[in-house]
Amino acid sequence: MVPAEATPTAAAPRLTVIGTGYLGATHAVCMAALGYEVLGVDVDPGKIERLNSGEVPFYEPGLPELLAKAMDSGRLRFSTSLAEAADFGDVHFLCVGTPQQRGSNAADLSFVHAATDELARHLRRRALVVGKSTVPVGTAAALADRVRSLAPAGEEVELAWNPEFLREGFAVEDTLHPDRLVFGVTSAWAEERLRAAFAPVIGEGTPVVTTDLATAELVKTAANSFLATKISYINAMAEVCEATGADVQKLAEALAYDDRIGGRFLRPGLGFGGGCLPKDIRAFIHRAEELRVGQAVAFLREVDEINKRRRARTVSLIRELAGGDPAGIRVAALGASFKPDSDDIRDAPALDVAATLHAAGARVRVFDPVAMDNARRACPQLDYAADALDAAAGADVVVLLTEWTEFREIDPAAMGAVVAHRRIVDGRHALDPAQWRAAGWTYRALGRP
Repeated sequence: MVPAEATPTAAAPRLTVIGTGYLGATHAVCMAALGYEVLGVDVDPGKIERLNSGEVPFYEPGLPELLAKAMDSGRLRFSTSLAEAADFGDVHFLCVGTPQQRGSNAADLSFVHAATDELARHLRRRALVVGKSTVPVGTAAALADRVRSLAPAGEEVELAWNPEFLREGFAVEDTLHPDRLVFGVTSAWAEERLRAAFAPVIGEGTPVVTTDLATAELVKTAANSFLATKISYINAMAEVCEATGADVQKLAEALAYDDRIGGRFLRPGLGFGGGCLPKDIRAFIHRAEELRVGQAVAFLREVDEINKRRRARTVSLIRELAGGDPAGIRVAALGASFKPDSDDIRDAPALDVAATLHAAGARVRVFDPVAMDNARRACPQLDYAADALDAAAGADVVVLLTEWTEFREIDPAAMGAVVAHRRIVDGRHALDPAQWRAAGWTYRALGRP
């Protein structure tokens, strides 16, 4: 729900959002929903055309409806012109991607530099440029110098950092009702501008942490690293459980009662993926080594390795169930996206497992509720089904790879009627083992007896 206070004052800044990918499009739509005048900008004309026609170019629950309302209000529009953005906006949010460099763990900042440089060349009056992209610490200070040197307005243009903490599938809620706002600033004026740009959200009582640029950059990196560590920790325990006959699910349940640890993200399974956690922890390692403090985050290398091993172990479980040799076996792969409520397949464990099985000679048939088009483009060598039962028809092994609600609710008897063999690997600990075993299935999951 949009905050009730979503009526900025007459002095509210006009906002631009540079980059209309997942982060940028969500931010632009939600800020318009909060009552601001917003211009979204992207170099991709096709993406801009789709947004201007009211179409969200990716899957995110609730965003299409919010986009329609924002467009109808007249407060939101999209353009390919950074010159137009510079004339229009008072606060400019940088939301471009920072992917992993090819052949390196470092973050690729070329899109950030290109967008910042082109925008700066058109800034002829006082303005605030606000980075939201996840970047290595030290990037903001360097960008501030670039902006001042390139902008016709010179010193009148300031740079701040406002990291995002969006969860795919919950991005609208996380934008409109965040658990905190972080403002990395170098002046009281920059903080005032950011507070004006988030007035309805702050008015709801959202905590604001005001800090320097470097700390603001580190907040996002540190948060993602901590989350990745927690996920990999319980998956490391799953490895120990497999060697000892212990049950990682019960272990996680017992640990969750300790309020020093908590149960959130203490879920064993196939591990993390997507466009953030894997590349962000690798970029953090790389940057720490550049700063000669690599030993401080050396543990993140093992976090990454534990996560990768979960994929290989899932493949091994499937091979074990199939008798050892995957060649020719028919596998029903339920899920392709890296998490439910998303069509994002970037570094998706689900698709990685499916592709690995195919490369080993298995006949893999995939179904995902929303990520099918993206999966087909990324892995055209795989077969794709119309639904879960279609994927399972004649299967020797079924593997649950993304914990979509519709997969959790599958009737074991109904699926058992269409498979060749009732054998299932629960890669996400999403199913009730007793229910499936009662229906005649051989059930296996990582870290469980």
